[in-house]
Amino acid sequence: MYQKILIIEDDIGIERLVRLSLQDHKFDVKSTTLGLEGLEYIKDNTYDLILLDLGLPDIDGVILIDKIREVSEIPIIIISARFKEDEKVEALEKGADDFLTKPFGVNELIARIKVVLKRYQTNIIERSLFKFDQLSVDLENRIVTVEGESSHLTPIEFNILKYLIQNHGKVCTHKMIHEKVWGYSANDGYQSLRVFIGNIRRKIHDDVVQPKYISTESGVGYRFVGEINE
Repeated sequence: MYQKILIIEDDIGIERLVRLSLQDHKFDVKSTTLGLEGLEYIKDNTYDLILLDLGLPDIDGVILIDKIREVSEIPIIIISARFKEDEKVEALEKGADDFLTKPFGVNELIARIKVVLKRYQTNIIERSLFKFDQLSVDLENRIVTVEGESSHLTPIEFNILKYLIQNHGKVCTHKMIHEKVWGYSANDGYQSLRVFIGNIRRKIHDDVVQPKYISTESGVGYRFVGEINE
């Protein structure tokens, strides 16, 4: 059965391009130019993923995310030309799973869709043992090995890494990470988080310039991008 995607996008040219591209990749696609109409579709039908523009004519996209999250946990990828850093952060913290800034390539869009769908379908948060290339992380026993050698992470470092892995492929904002790991918002501009991320990267042999595991979303947060060895 084809996976069903709902496009909520008021730019007819982009809607058509995205719809035809998704259909070429064997997705079942429904689209609308109105956010509130899209919300009714979500209430009345089952979709696997939503592609949502923020600049809709009838409702602000960020407000719409809130309304969607009241009725569904369906994954949401934002596609918008409006992206300032604070808008990215707000959309993610409201419950969006990822974002793409217009203009974007179709191949990149398809890749992002597949990552998000895979995360939801594999119940990744319920797993306890993960292997990524030369990195192995046992969440239950809190053991990290790199190239077969044990790597010692402090409790805070391990909890940050665990949270990123459990949200594999998803952008986690600085605030989301800090509140999950520390239980409160930072008062230092998230500088301490940046230090911890640097320590984690060093201990798991990750490259800041070409990361295999933890990528930086500038001004927004971090994303765990390591490919899971099934």
